[in-house]
Amino acid sequence: MRTKAGLRACAWVAALLVGGAAARALEVEGVEFPAKLEVAPGTSLVLSGAGLRTRYMFDVYAIGLYLPVRAASAEAAISAPGRKRVVIQMLRSVEAPEFVEALHTSLRANHDEAAMQKLQPSIAQLQAAVGPGTIEKGTRIVMDFVPGTGTQVSFDGKPRGAPIPDEAFFPALMRNWLGAHPVSEDLKRALLSAP
Repeated sequence: MRTKAGLRACAWVAALLVGGAAARALEVEGVEFPAKLEVAPGTSLVLSGAGLRTRYMFDVYAIGLYLPVRAASAEAAISAPGRKRVVIQMLRSVEAPEFVEALHTSLRANHDEAAMQKLQPSIAQLQAAVGPGTIEKGTRIVMDFVPGTGTQVSFDGKPRGAPIPDEAFFPALMRNWLGAHPVSEDLKRALLSAP
């Protein structure tokens, strides 16, 4: 005969198994996005979703969004407190100014003129971090938001410039993919669809 303690232990193990099954990696065009990332000692983020950015029918990059906990909506993801990470893997080579201009265009689509004026110093810092030249196919771009520090941009694990200190900048960037006028509705759904 099973005891209450034994039944509770079975339920706990079952919950762990179900949770483990739900948290799984995703693959987009051969790019793996792990279910969980340790971004600092003792600090992990979970995969919210991953998808494909296409432009003019070309695959441009695969992107994954990592949050402290999964969000029920785009606005919940954008406004969630704590660390966040966007991981972009380039699927084709792109001129760096073109990459930044595409982000800038999406920012304009999701923010009014007053908000864009406030974002200009951060956009300029992002442009400096990305630099001139070409972002080669296979480059892994990581944008980390760290409360109290700002947004750190890295290419293939190497930081590019100092962190962008404006804490409103990372939520603004997230609206490129999750805002009212995202670069793609399909991509928006994919970034919120981790099982």
